This record gives sequence, C-alpha cells and structure tokens, in this order.
Amino acid sequence: MVNSSQTVVGGSADQSQGRDRSDLILLVLCAAAFMAMLDVFVVNVAFTAIGRGYPGSSLSDLSWVLNGYTIVYAALLIPAGRMADRFGRKAGFLAGLAVFTLASLACAFGPTLWWLVGFRALQAAGAAALTPTSLGLLLTAMPAARRASSVRVWATSSSVAAALGPVIGGGLVKISWQWVFLVNVPIGVLALIGAMVLLPESKDAAITRIPDILGAIALALAFGSLALALVKGQEWGWSGNATLSAFACAAIAFAFVVLRVLRHSAPIVDPALLKVRSFFYSNVTALLFCTAFGAVLPSVVLRLESSAHYSALTTGLAVAPGPVMVPIFAAVGQRLARRGVSSGALVAIGNLLVAVGAAVMAISASENVCYVTDLLPGWLIIGVGVGFSLPNLLATATVDLPPARVSTGSAVVNTSRQLGYVFGVTMLIAILGTVTAGSADALTGFTRSWWAIAAVGLCSAATALGIGSMKRPA
Repeated sequence: MVNSSQTVVGGSADQSQGRDRSDLILLVLCAAAFMAMLDVFVVNVAFTAIGRGYPGSSLSDLSWVLNGYTIVYAALLIPAGRMADRFGRKAGFLAGLAVFTLASLACAFGPTLWWLVGFRALQAAGAAALTPTSLGLLLTAMPAARRASSVRVWATSSSVAAALGPVIGGGLVKISWQWVFLVNVPIGVLALIGAMVLLPESKDAAITRIPDILGAIALALAFGSLALALVKGQEWGWSGNATLSAFACAAIAFAFVVLRVLRHSAPIVDPALLKVRSFFYSNVTALLFCTAFGAVLPSVVLRLESSAHYSALTTGLAVAPGPVMVPIFAAVGQRLARRGVSSGALVAIGNLLVAVGAAVMAISASENVCYVTDLLPGWLIIGVGVGFSLPNLLATATVDLPPARVSTGSAVVNTSRQLGYVFGVTMLIAILGTVTAGSADALTGFTRSWWAIAAVGLCSAATALGIGSMKRPA
C-alpha cells in the first residue's frame, strides 16, 4: 500500500453545517468530464465536413485535426495530474476548463486548417488538466459513503460521452461543423461558474518540492512520440524512417523517465503506485479494454457509412442504442456490487460481453449490410458490456490510493485509456488496410477486425480478474 499523506480539503464546513452540496459538485465534475471525453469522439463524424470547410486540404493534413488532439492529450495527462496534486486540484481544474472552453471557441473560427490544428492541441492541453483533477476532486470532496457510487456516475458520464459522440456530432454537422466546437462553450462557461462557487480546494500538503520538471517533459515526449508513431505508422510505413525514429524517441524518453522515477526525490510518477494491486491491474485492463472499444466504435461507424451508405446523422442514430445500454447496466452493476459481487468480476463480465458482441457482429456480417440483423444485436451486447465494465473499472482503479495521489493515479489510468484508443484505431486501420465499400474484400476486412477486437476483449476480461474487490469506505 502507498503511504498516505495529508490532503487539504476546503469546503467541508458546508456539509458540517447541513448544506450538502455534493450533488451539485458531482454535476459540475461530470459535466466537465463529459465535455472533454465527448470532444475526443464527436469530431470524427465532422471530419468530412471540416475538410469541405478548408478546400484544398489533403487527407494527411486533415488527419492532424484528430491526431494532434490525441497526441497532446495522451502526452500531458500524467504531468498535469502530478502538478495538480502539488499545486492544487481546484486550480488545475479551473485552468483546464477555461483553456478547453476558450480553445473550443477558437476552433470554430480558425482561419486556416493549421490554425484549427493548433487550437485543437490547446483544447487537448485543457482536457489533460481537467480530466484527472475532476476525479481527484470527486474523491476528496464527496462524503466517504458516496465515493464509490459517485465515481461510477462520473465514469458512466465519460463512457456515455464516448459512445454518444457520433450521435451528437451527426446532429450538429447538419447545422454546421463549427457547432461541433461551439457546443462546448455554454457547457464550459456554466461548469466554470459552478466550479468556482462549489468546488473545495484540494492538494497534497506533504509535497513541498516541485515535481520533477525534467521527468515530466520526458514523459510527455515519450507518450507523444509513441502516439505519433502509432497514428501515423500506416501512412508513413511501419518500417519507414519517420516511424522508426518516433518509436526510438519514445523508447529513449521512456528509459530516461524510468531513471528519473527511481532517482528523483519528487518523481513525476511514484513507483509505489504500481505496487497497489488494484491500480496495476486496472491500468492493464483499461489499456486492453479501450483498445477493443477504440476499434469497435469506428468500425461500426465505417461499416454503416461506407458499406450501408448511411449519412452522418443516420449513422449517429444507428449507433445510439448501444450507449442507451450503458447507464442502465451501470446501475445494474452497482446493485450487484452492493450484493457482494467483486469489482474485478463485474469488469471481467463486461469485457467478456464486449468480446461476445464483437464475435456476434463477425458471425452475422453479410455482403449486403442489414443493420437490424448484422450490427444491432452485437452492438447492444457491447453496450451492456461497457455499462458493466467501464464505471467499475474507473471506480476501482484509484480507490486504494491515498487521497494525496488520486489526481496522479487518475491521470495514469486515463493515459492508459487514451493509449488504448490509439492502439484500437491503429489495429483497425492495419486490418482494414485499403478496403473500400465497393471492394470484394470489404466484408472480410470488417469480419477480421471484429474477431481481433473479440480476442483483445477476452484478454482484458482475463486481466480484470486480477483487480479484486473494491475497498469499502470506512
């Protein structure tokens, strides 16, 4: 177990005087987490429309609207969480939310494609600050008896945002692609006002030294280089000089980070964190689970748009039934947890259902796509699996960590998730290759993709068994 250190939490007086603001705090934190996660996926549906908004832009250049966000977000999560533990989670949350909101507004009015890419990177920096701090504030601000259920609600809001991205994006694109970014502004402003009024301060009072800045830079470089190699490897060629250079840079940076973590008095990641069983297995499981989910969602969208010729809005509506299952079975999972079913078992069941859903889609796939028989049954099963898995996975990941390390721990878990999404998309692209809607091997490509996703889902179900049970609040 990691040694606990003093955590300063302001605002507890409100509860002691009978003014319980925990529901409002939960609403503010969930709204911010929902918005940040939604943006990761909603832009995918607007990608074609954004291309039309910048005539003459190549597909390679347009890809940076997606890839730039992914790379910066993955690279900055852990450094941002570590800094928040030291300097204050509320300050980190407010700064991240403000940057994300302003960058969203700027994205809608980017004069050129590369201005848009730059504003997307700024968006990602804001999201990297607010994501781990939102969970850190949740765990330190909520009453002990409500922490586990509150984390499940927070996790459910994030997972619903991930799955609803195509639905909301499809509707907004019908108005204008700029609304994909503008929709964040009113949500961000309201959440910012609520956060300033409601959130208590929270930080690790025992840390007096600034966390290892050099290690933070190296860690950001390592994750950024790895994500860059993965998202561009198909285009550059996996054996190309650019791809190999990015992988080499990542390996060298990771090796440097390990040395800094072992030798520095205030490392960017406390090595003792990985000795916590639930935290270690939760990270491995999150990486595998999000690899499967990161591949299956775009595979369904691609199958509907390229093979069934659905519009963006129709595709979004077709995807919607899966997300509907998430909050329903998250609630079912919470009831089962109260009756003694371990968190690891619930996550394993959920991941197994994701694997089963992908296998059902592979078995049901046909040359002439029929949504009701080919995709819907498997997609509903996957939605049930996500409902069981993701809320319990995120709730368990940091529950055994001391309050002083929750932001850093949350950042590590979210980095595992983000890298999983990158791995998933990379795996999907590698399997599909140059498959197009009219090609003879389109069906084979999608079928192979779903079998691969099922295999990864089975692996994540196996690692979930190592998580164990969630510690009950004292």
